[in-house]
Amino acid sequence: MNPVVVYTKPLCPYCTRALSLLEKKGAKVTDISAAYDKDKRAEMLSKSNGKTTYPQIFIGETHVGGYDELSALDRAGKLDPMLNA
Repeated sequence: MNPVVVYTKPLCPYCTRALSLLEKKGAKVTDISAAYDKDKRAEMLSKSNGKTTYPQIFIGETHVGGYDELSALDRAGKLDPMLNA
């Protein structure tokens, strides 16, 4: 299974939804709280080409985007193959 990294911030409902969906899929997730850590935030911005919203989700080396994009991949049947590649 591909490693999953999710950059999150506290009390973010979209972060909670993304983590819940990934947990339901059995993904091994590394949750990085980046909102109040300038180094982690800079890392997130660099890896996501400047995206500032939370969450920012990476499956393997692929930048998925946020919860909306993750959910769209799931609805289209493309999330499981990405996770299991």
